[in-house]
Amino acid sequence: MKTAATILVALAVAGCDSPKDNALQGYAEGEYVRVGAPFAGTLVRLDVQRGSRVEAGAPLFALEAENESAARREAEDRLDNARAQLENLRKGRRPTEIEAVRAQLAQAQAAFVFTAAELKRQEDLLAKGFATRQQLEEARTAMARDRARVDELKAQVATAHLAARPDEIRAAQAQASAAKAVLDQADWRLKQRTAVSTVAGVVADTLFVRGEWVGAGQPVVSLLPPENLKARFYVPETGLGAVRIGQPVELRCDGCGAPIRATITWIAPQAEYTPPVIYSKESRAKLVFLVEARPAPADATRLKPGQPLDVVLP
Repeated sequence: MKTAATILVALAVAGCDSPKDNALQGYAEGEYVRVGAPFAGTLVRLDVQRGSRVEAGAPLFALEAENESAARREAEDRLDNARAQLENLRKGRRPTEIEAVRAQLAQAQAAFVFTAAELKRQEDLLAKGFATRQQLEEARTAMARDRARVDELKAQVATAHLAARPDEIRAAQAQASAAKAVLDQADWRLKQRTAVSTVAGVVADTLFVRGEWVGAGQPVVSLLPPENLKARFYVPETGLGAVRIGQPVELRCDGCGAPIRATITWIAPQAEYTPPVIYSKESRAKLVFLVEARPAPADATRLKPGQPLDVVLP
């Protein structure tokens, strides 16, 4: 772009013997915003045309996204599963399960009452000589067994009302968080298949057509916001003291109408020799400094990149 613009400056200089009003020769240049996608794919939709104006947030193009859509659905299902497991661990057992444990406890208590009565009967029979000591020990063992069973089921009833252990809940929370992160990644990848404009400006070029394969990172649409238009011109070394950052200048060009006000925004920190395409016998050995000036966005729309300009310092 710089080379082409410099050639245009040369043509402009060739077309006139001397600039008017002691103006400096320059040209307009644009800083393009090239929009692409971080992933490769087939271009399935192109929403803009060359020369059209777009606003920030307007859709530009879309790449095929079947794989990313499927990956997002899978990540969403995994997240739902992880959240369901977490909620299940936070709850106690279902009411019917608790009732079943309570019924088992009632059976164990009934069995304990029976074995306790049987032990008492065996003790009486042993005292009267109608039972053996082995029968007494068997009764004692049965009662101890039934007592342990009652204690076990009482603990199960208490546990049935509790949630899972804290460590299990924390592990389930970590799994749910990881699943959410995977879903966020899938969402981001899916969104990258559709590009929207981040700036308002003119569509300078579209670099692919629908159906073409677009490589990862390749620009598909080139935008030129008005605030990215600027004037570039050279100031002789002897006149460098007359320019400064923030200084206003006037830009004049064929077909622009009234002069365009601009403000100097950058002065090259190092000198260079006058570009050969714009030298004259008087200035070819002189050092110059490249200077950039930017007009207001509303006025910048009157400029075209590469357009020759006369730059008048106040």
